[in-house]
Amino acid sequence: MNTLLTDLTLHEAAEALKRREVSAIELTQAHLERIAAVDPLLNSYLTLDEPGALAQAAASDKRLAAGNEIRPLEGCPIALKDNFVTRGLRTTCASRILDSFIPPYDSGPTERLKEAGTVLLGKLNMDEFAMGGSSETSAYGPVRNPYDLDRVPGGSSGGSATALAARLTLGALGTDTGGSIRQPAAFCGVVGLRPTYGRVSRYGVVAYASSLDQAGPMARTVRDTALLLQAIAGHDPRDSTSSLEPVPDFTAALGQDPAGLKVGIPRNYFGEGLDPEIRAAIQIAQSELENLGVELIDIDLPHTDYAVPCYYIIAPAEASSNLARYDGVRYGHRSPNARNLLDLYQLSRSEGFGDEVKRRIMLGTYCLSAGYYDAYYKKAMQVRTLIRQDFINAFKQVDAVLAPVSPFPAFRLGEKLDDPLAMYLADIYTVPTNLAGLPGLALPCGFTKAGLPIGLQLIGRPFDESGLLALGHAYEQATAWHKRRPEVGDGV
Repeated sequence: MNTLLTDLTLHEAAEALKRREVSAIELTQAHLERIAAVDPLLNSYLTLDEPGALAQAAASDKRLAAGNEIRPLEGCPIALKDNFVTRGLRTTCASRILDSFIPPYDSGPTERLKEAGTVLLGKLNMDEFAMGGSSETSAYGPVRNPYDLDRVPGGSSGGSATALAARLTLGALGTDTGGSIRQPAAFCGVVGLRPTYGRVSRYGVVAYASSLDQAGPMARTVRDTALLLQAIAGHDPRDSTSSLEPVPDFTAALGQDPAGLKVGIPRNYFGEGLDPEIRAAIQIAQSELENLGVELIDIDLPHTDYAVPCYYIIAPAEASSNLARYDGVRYGHRSPNARNLLDLYQLSRSEGFGDEVKRRIMLGTYCLSAGYYDAYYKKAMQVRTLIRQDFINAFKQVDAVLAPVSPFPAFRLGEKLDDPLAMYLADIYTVPTNLAGLPGLALPCGFTKAGLPIGLQLIGRPFDESGLLALGHAYEQATAWHKRRPEVGDGV
């Protein structure tokens, strides 16, 4: 094959493996070599499992040679955000408190990817406990954007987006609590899907905010994203929030003609604060969709302004509860300086957690405390219902909603670290989707004059991932933005 193996898409690699044009060992080794050469610049991997990956690849080659019931992603190297627990492989959530944690079991999505035949390269860097929008809060150092090493890749799934853009994996999984798949996908010029809440199992995915968290696929094309979703979607009885909704063939819908579809343009998503270059790129994308026969309709989502404050009450409140288990008793960091039980709790947590995690735990604990629960958490949940109703009303008129992913492109490392509020406001276009439990797809739609990727967001009805993927694929095929790649590592 003439194409560099690491330049293949997931779909191309799967087909090449089935045709025996390349072996799983060759494909895996090519990625491991590129990771060794390029990732020191990027810091996207926290744990690399070279022996395990090569062993899995060898087993895949045996199955491919036998030719019996070849699994859909047999021999394809992928990587996981480091909040998916992996049996026998370190899982840290990018936190010192879990620095040496080796899980005894696999998460639901990890199991399903193994059943699909993938080869696990390793675990990817992220914001600590998925709390952040820049991948700078990791205890193991920030991830860097492959398009500009002085800029962030977005967060919290920044390692996933960076590794994909830099050709260090064929596919990746991330999690999206308030935009943590879609925003880094936009910042790094790749595709990311936040599925409907309940579509993908959360079993074994380390919890941040349980009513908002959703695992999802990230890849370099919409087709690759559909292939990964196919592998991980479906009911899991170990997750009480897992949906019984049937799983369709997500790739079967990709060739559908979008002509006649109605797409909503929320007026209040295009007001003050949106970067002019992003506004211009989105407007051009709207014209591209109109050329495909899509009808654009102005809609109103009147409670959008309340989404960020609503989210930053609910998410920290649920985090303060979920992270109470990290107390130095059963697993994780245990302070050697504790003299009594209270010391053990206080010192283990203060030494193990970073500043942003501590900030959100304190904020959440305050919101849930006696005398404040009704004023904050209960009120936020009521507002959440109004935000969801806004989308229900919108989907009576339209098939999907089109919006920006972020109000600005990738910002410089350290630029917003001292201003948490500015960082939180970056989520204005993504958190409403999580609050409403809807699917959201981010895909490339342009570049700034400085050469930074710009992302487009499509939001769909509950469990209509097929419709979103089909619309996104039609747009992708009409443009060439997904073919652009960063220069980092050229010549390797």
